[in-house]
Amino acid sequence: MDLEAVRTFVAVAEAGGFHKAAADLSITQQAVSKRIAALERGLGVRLYTRAPRGAELTIDGQAFLPHARELLRVADRASASVRPGRRPLRVDVLASRSAQSNLMRGFHRAHPEIDLDVLTLFDIETAVAAIRSGTIDASFRAVAAPGRPLPGDIASVRVLDEPLQLLTGPAHALAGARSVTVAELTGHRIWMPGIAPGTEWGAYYDDLVAEFGLTIEVTGPNFGSDALLDTIADTPALATFMGEHTRLIWPADHGLRRIPVTDPTPVYPHSLLWHRDNPHPALATLRAHLAATTDGHDAAGTWAPGWATSR
Repeated sequence: MDLEAVRTFVAVAEAGGFHKAAADLSITQQAVSKRIAALERGLGVRLYTRAPRGAELTIDGQAFLPHARELLRVADRASASVRPGRRPLRVDVLASRSAQSNLMRGFHRAHPEIDLDVLTLFDIETAVAAIRSGTIDASFRAVAAPGRPLPGDIASVRVLDEPLQLLTGPAHALAGARSVTVAELTGHRIWMPGIAPGTEWGAYYDDLVAEFGLTIEVTGPNFGSDALLDTIADTPALATFMGEHTRLIWPADHGLRRIPVTDPTPVYPHSLLWHRDNPHPALATLRAHLAATTDGHDAAGTWAPGWATSR
């Protein structure tokens, strides 16, 4: 059904005649007549009869009018739902308690008037595909993994370098240290379950191993953060890496230790990705907020060769 014809039908009913409806719609009276005639042919009924005072609704026209008005209201709501600035800004983060999630909470506190949908996707390929299809507006990722440049229509900017910390149980050999150097981690087993080959974080930890000769184990399935924390607390031989801004909760009797890593401090580079043609006004607001509140970089995110920094 032609919505413009339906809109014209309603305009004639409200104006009381074809001439006044044509002026209200800024079209000719002939165009009004053609639209009404086409609508009548499609419905198989007469909607108006000519009268000395203008156009009068037939019985079928009176029956159709409330449905026509509802049809236009639904069409207007459908258009508004995807109009930039009228739908929520959809942003992908790696995890609900990650640094990126903290950044989005800070953005929401600064701009409570902006509607947000925050979701979690698996890897950078999934995120980029969702950005290109319009499913999401932006994604926080570590880019670009060596040999895997972003598509030309995807823009990125480094927004946060998050220092890594060592997380140990109370019986670990390094549990009492106030800080540890990267060299002191050599020979210790660092358990990072769930790192999948081909992901950006997989490439990041591959580079970390190659640069510093660390032992990072990815054995076993990833049963989530609670299982990871339980295992680290109960296994003196294992430690894991955790971002400084990652906020996890564990029982007090776990006795877990968060230990800064120094000389140099490895950092995980968080970047914001978005489509260069995305017109959502809240996306520009998010980028401006991140630029003003984080230790961002002008260049696109990368960790090689400058992905570790001394602090």
